[in-house]
Amino acid sequence: MTNNDILRRIRYTFDLDDSKVIAIFGLGDWQVNRAQISDWLKQDADEAFAPLSDEGLAAFLNGLIIDRRGKREGAAPAAEKRLNNNQIFLKLKIALELQAETVLDLLSGGGLKVSKNELSKFFRKPGHKHYRECKDQALRAFLKGLQICYRGEEIG
Repeated sequence: MTNNDILRRIRYTFDLDDSKVIAIFGLGDWQVNRAQISDWLKQDADEAFAPLSDEGLAAFLNGLIIDRRGKREGAAPAAEKRLNNNQIFLKLKIALELQAETVLDLLSGGGLKVSKNELSKFFRKPGHKHYRECKDQALRAFLKGLQICYRGEEIG
């Protein structure tokens, strides 16, 4: 999955308009404008399409956490320069304050059955012996489950 696709799905799932997306990026210490957002949301084949960097998506997800849960004491976390599916999954889980059982239900709703033990492997540190890389299929199922839960509909 591309960062642009993830942003598109999150924006649609939570019915975020451009001003809200700009505000969320701002909470993540990343200043953007409507034109940038418009270019990020375009389809890949469009001439005006612009890829969203890992650092940009990390800033958006950090901003989403702050928007949903409030600002933490101390300095805000810096956006990661490199981002993988495990980090995206974890940031969404944190932002939405989801427990393991809820995440399992969302994955199931998105068409992927995993056990609680398998799920915990996605959230371990990369050097841990039980760490498991989150593939696009798992992240896509989670995002689809979120969409069904929050919008009551599926992507075509």
